[in-house]
Amino acid sequence: MSGDKVFVDTNVLVYAYDIDAGHKHQIALNVMKDLWRSGLGILSTQTLQEFFVTVTGKISVPLDIAVSEDILRKLSRWDVVINTMETIFEAIELHKRYRYSFWDSLIVASALAGGAKMILSEDLSDNRTIKGITIKNPFQ
Repeated sequence: MSGDKVFVDTNVLVYAYDIDAGHKHQIALNVMKDLWRSGLGILSTQTLQEFFVTVTGKISVPLDIAVSEDILRKLSRWDVVINTMETIFEAIELHKRYRYSFWDSLIVASALAGGAKMILSEDLSDNRTIKGITIKNPFQ
């Protein structure tokens, strides 16, 4: 990886801990290991909240709440963007301009606020660049 910050969307986080996610699990696990080593990962309060809800109740083999909490404590060592009113208003502007859902627009706004140059997500348009941030789907 280059020296640029990388914002990780919830789906990548979830696949890294979902052992039933097949090849996506291994890809996401490798991405996360690379970001741990490089120190270039960025998350947001939104992605961490969504991660907790998903891995404790929405995957086929849910993680124990205490295990999930421990994972969140470790991930909190990364740069974490706290969504402010500025971030929310930026998300609204992105939502109007690019027609992403508000929640996906908030991901982009958080990545902008955190200074990321790339977003890793399977939910957004692969290889699209928005305000200097390139979106990459690591599973393609």
